[in-house]
Amino acid sequence: MYNSELLLTLLLINSFGFAQVKYEQYFIPKTLRIDFYETGNSTERKIIFELAKQEPYWAGSKINLIDTFNYGEYQYNIYDSVSDKLIFSRGYCTLFQEWKATAEAKKETRSFYETATMPFPIKTIKFEIQARKNLELETIYTRYINPNDRFLNTEIPNRYNWYYIVKNGGYNQKVDIVILPDGYTKDELKKFREDAKRFTGYLFNTSPFKENENKFNILAIDAISEESGTDFPGENIWKNTAISSNFYTFNIERYLTISDIKSMRNIASIVPYDHIIVLVNTKAYGGGGIYNFFSVVSSDNMFSEYVCVHEFGHAFAGLGDEYYDSDVAVENFYSFEKEPWEPNLSNLKNFATKWKDLVSKDVPIPTPAVEKYFGKVGAFEGAGYSAKGLYRPAYDCTMKSVSVDNFCPVCKRAIQRMIDFYAK
Repeated sequence: MYNSELLLTLLLINSFGFAQVKYEQYFIPKTLRIDFYETGNSTERKIIFELAKQEPYWAGSKINLIDTFNYGEYQYNIYDSVSDKLIFSRGYCTLFQEWKATAEAKKETRSFYETATMPFPIKTIKFEIQARKNLELETIYTRYINPNDRFLNTEIPNRYNWYYIVKNGGYNQKVDIVILPDGYTKDELKKFREDAKRFTGYLFNTSPFKENENKFNILAIDAISEESGTDFPGENIWKNTAISSNFYTFNIERYLTISDIKSMRNIASIVPYDHIIVLVNTKAYGGGGIYNFFSVVSSDNMFSEYVCVHEFGHAFAGLGDEYYDSDVAVENFYSFEKEPWEPNLSNLKNFATKWKDLVSKDVPIPTPAVEKYFGKVGAFEGAGYSAKGLYRPAYDCTMKSVSVDNFCPVCKRAIQRMIDFYAK
């Protein structure tokens, strides 16, 4: 009884603390973007500041300023520099964190360009980056940012044509997705506009996005590439494109990501947005999704609809991969000692914090992979790139196999919670 009362008290204190953050007291309706490099290898990392930049819109919620999910390999926190009060936070992931778990990172040191966005502060803030160590967040970088610093960048990037594909209301009360083209030349912009509409349809073909269409705004920007297509380093094919997408990330042929993060952010900044989807003009199979960073998908593959919603599940809702029998570059990516942070993965160490509340009494945990339990929520062994020791909520799901409109109830709940967070 004592423990329950204590937990309730702590939750009330946290909720009260969050409620005290009033947007107008600390921020103006623009974005502050902080760019930095993360440099290191499998055993060490260092953050190197690059620039601070003002962008013209803040598209996020003005109410939900403090992250409540505890998702991501990292979190950045913004504090009022006088009171040291937390006034904004977001969890996120990076390509660097994935690379740290590759064989190459044991031998090489590399740098990755990264960004953090937040409402533009009225006064000096303390910017803090935390990273997980044994799944607990610890501070790895701190910097004070003065919004009136003469070196704060206010330049306006290229003013490409942009437009709404879907508009359901003001951008502070909706989930705002911007679709960017890569590998579309000036003569291919008509194709991009048709592709962007098609992929918008793909998103709203899938539950729970279809039931929440009125909570989204979808925008597109006509960013022009000099050449058509994308890079295939494994085939010695290189294209001059707007944001330098490339296959063969970490030497995995199908892993399609973005190399020029700075250009991607600069292009996106001309519109109000919460999340970025990049359409790459190619028929090859592939894509990628990084939580609170970006998702990317090839435009014309027969599986592009699946890849679109699967990768957006990563980037938007922090969902983990539930498959365990495909080639990946990472090694021992998940701990078997503590619960992974992803809402759809568990090692059953503390299952009550995951989706135990959605499991019927007649479903055993762990759950045998037999037909009797197909279609039910349980804990099926095999997930997170490991056949043993990690569990997924359903026998099948869009996060496991090539299937459209097939998110399991646990993934649907995670997506719905994120939609509600951004749309408030």
